[in-house]
Amino acid sequence: MDRTRLTIDEQHVGAATPDRLGSRFGALLYDPFLVRGERLGMRARRADLLGAATGRVLEIGAGTGLNLQHYPLGAEELLLTDPEPAMLRRLRARAAGSHRPTPTEVALAAADALPADDASVDTVVSTLVLCTIPDVDAALAEIVRVLRPGGRLLFVEHVRADDAGLARSQDRWAGPWAAFAMGCRCNRDTLAALGRRFDIERVTHGRWRGMPWLVRPLIMGAAVPIPGERFARTKP
Repeated sequence: MDRTRLTIDEQHVGAATPDRLGSRFGALLYDPFLVRGERLGMRARRADLLGAATGRVLEIGAGTGLNLQHYPLGAEELLLTDPEPAMLRRLRARAAGSHRPTPTEVALAAADALPADDASVDTVVSTLVLCTIPDVDAALAEIVRVLRPGGRLLFVEHVRADDAGLARSQDRWAGPWAAFAMGCRCNRDTLAALGRRFDIERVTHGRWRGMPWLVRPLIMGAAVPIPGERFARTKP
């Protein structure tokens, strides 16, 4: 039985525009572009990270669904979100083809407007997403809003380099890289952004082998909201 449900606002899937054509092209190339990095270590990182996902899980920027095969049985329910309709179609197809017993919902949603009630999610997952979100602080505030007390964010992200020389190069090439990589910010200090909203339980640093040098510095870990921090989204 197909237990995957797609939630999508039809106004976002109309006639092709230049932006939408670019989005479709990006979705088409996403998996081939990442394939070497997946083979050289990122696939193993995903499996390691997602082994800790429990309860109701919400993934932001789920893309084409590369994380799907790594979710454990401890993930009782999956809510997979992405703001791009072209990515969402591929995500839905991969979710439907996985035949997972876990109830799975696929929803068109940006990370700063998640389709979940306050304190309703046990685990939020972010893999190679926070670099691309225009307002990362608003997205992190939204993640805090949906997490239950005791819930945690699991993340693996490429980040601004600790090495000063590489960081300067990231700054120099940030504009061209963002234009090439659909808004990805190679020089974003994501760990500092996380620290403003979360207590970092654990973090490891690594290298994204097989990928361009601008995005090789990685962090991977888990975080819980700072006690007392609840930034409820204003609802219309």
